[in-house]
Amino acid sequence: MDRRADIVVVGAGAAGLATAIFTQRLLSARRRPSRPRESSVLLLDGASKPGAKILVSGGARCNVTNTVVTEADFWGGRRAIVRRILRAFPAREAAAFFRDLGVPLHEETDGKLFPDSNRSRDVLDALLREASARDVPLLPGHRVLNVTKRGPAAFSVLTSRGDIQSARVVLATGGLSLPKTGSDGAGLEIARRLGHTIVPTTPALAPLLLALDEPLHHELAGVSLDAELALWSCGAIEIRLRGSLLWTHFGVSGPVALNASRHWLRAVAEGREPSLTVSFLPGETFEAADARLHELARQRPRASPQTILSTLVPSSLAAGLLEQLGVDTVVLAHLARGDRRRLARALVQWSLPVVDSRGYNFAEATAGGISLEEIDPSTMESRVCPGLSLVGEMLDVDGRIGGFNFQWAWSSAWVAARALSESTR
Repeated sequence: MDRRADIVVVGAGAAGLATAIFTQRLLSARRRPSRPRESSVLLLDGASKPGAKILVSGGARCNVTNTVVTEADFWGGRRAIVRRILRAFPAREAAAFFRDLGVPLHEETDGKLFPDSNRSRDVLDALLREASARDVPLLPGHRVLNVTKRGPAAFSVLTSRGDIQSARVVLATGGLSLPKTGSDGAGLEIARRLGHTIVPTTPALAPLLLALDEPLHHELAGVSLDAELALWSCGAIEIRLRGSLLWTHFGVSGPVALNASRHWLRAVAEGREPSLTVSFLPGETFEAADARLHELARQRPRASPQTILSTLVPSSLAAGLLEQLGVDTVVLAHLARGDRRRLARALVQWSLPVVDSRGYNFAEATAGGISLEEIDPSTMESRVCPGLSLVGEMLDVDGRIGGFNFQWAWSSAWVAARALSESTR
């Protein structure tokens, strides 16, 4: 197969589908009567059934975006660049886009926006229908093996089914997270061959594994609570994160652990020997925790340590902490000052012996990727390979859990589409 297209979008995931749809919409709106033929947009995907990552996201419910999205919700490249791209297509416009596609959204905890049907399939089907309605040819089973620049406005896209010639190329192949959905990093290698710098990648939003000899998480598997995690490096705290923590048979998960994973993994990759501690009393200092225990002992002098602790944390956690600390005093009021202070310290700074994450197979995003310094944030066009655009998870941007990575896909797709439609009029 040999064919031509004005614009080839590589990857029919969230960012790729959105780029193709937005580009065709804008081209149609700007088409001059004297030019009846619209520029052609061709969408390629290596999978026989594109969109697998959309289908599994958000527990198969697809957390499309969030009510409030700012650059502070992302890590990776410079926030000023992220801010500029997000503002071009904010979350409210993403919500309106999906309403227009027949997928109304509703708000849940922490501003997360899900389709009213609670079905990720409806999100994918709506995107595929719109691409078809906009006359965007989608070629599944066309794995892109390489992209070669032939001239100022000429690319050769080598696929598993032949060559495609194009004036412009958009890489939207994602990162390395959830490789079973087709995200294997091939697009990053193509970008590297075209001259781009790849910031070393690590999993992001991945559950964390704890040391096998750490008994606490085995005893607490299934317990969830509000907590604050602190990442330590070189004796200082680099970042604090707060949210729901879920204990599992292998370690910890839940939003706060998933958000912390990218920081721990990148610190390891950079040789900074990080450690992680958890506070079961988010926002409280050691002194405040100690004072609280002292006051509780005064108010309830005959209560046991476990009874008192169970008013602060889940009873199973209270029992586990007391066992690990070797505190067996029957009455809290009789607890020695040193033991009380050890207990207070455990409540606000319990060590989590993280040994690794569950890796890309369980990660919801990828940290690292193509350096943001090498793209023009007003167009998403490469600064090192003109005519090449880069969108979505391929870039060195990863958001916290809550719909932010999808919003990055929609926003970066819009910016790229706007520029593509203007350059091909």
